[in-house]
Amino acid sequence: MVWGGWEGHEPKQCVDVFESYLREQGYDVEVSDTLEVYTDERKMKALDLIVPVYTQGEITREQETGLLEAVKGGVGIAGWHGGMGDSFRNNVNYQFMVGGQWVAHPGGIIDYDVEIIDRHDPITAGLPDFHMKSEQYLMHVDPSNQVLAVTTFGGEYCPWIEGTIMPVVWKRMWGAGKVFYSSLGHVAKDFEVPEARIIVERGMLWASK
Repeated sequence: MVWGGWEGHEPKQCVDVFESYLREQGYDVEVSDTLEVYTDERKMKALDLIVPVYTQGEITREQETGLLEAVKGGVGIAGWHGGMGDSFRNNVNYQFMVGGQWVAHPGGIIDYDVEIIDRHDPITAGLPDFHMKSEQYLMHVDPSNQVLAVTTFGGEYCPWIEGTIMPVVWKRMWGAGKVFYSSLGHVAKDFEVPEARIIVERGMLWASK
């Protein structure tokens, strides 16, 4: 688990939400507050899962290469909100791996609904549609993503996007590595919504090598 970047997303607090869960599942968890860990090729190749919680910021070519090559080689990656979907805005290969990039959250903190569209996938099976009061992410997304949940935008803040259906939860591959992403989780309190937390927990398990 690698945290840092913009503090408004409470990166360390969000790590704390899920670190204990991973330990309960039998993982040996290492938490780092530096991207330099990505340059340790031997360590990276030995991992089962990478959980990035790093909004915005900058990543060096060596760090990015280390991360992308590890995932391409089969290490899983799982993350949420801006901690994975709004990292390193100048790095298009990183965004290609994630399968999307944040571009807006019209209205800021608002009420919106999340619709589960794949009720058979292990990440979303048995979960009902649910409500959030948080940032509703508008993203540029890769059409090759396997989308599991969506949200529909109203026209209160940007009338021209009214009715737009936007992916919220997806999974994909990057080489041999499994990639999981959820746009939910602006701050740690958002994971008090059971469905938002469960989706990330299951996503991490699914992505693991």
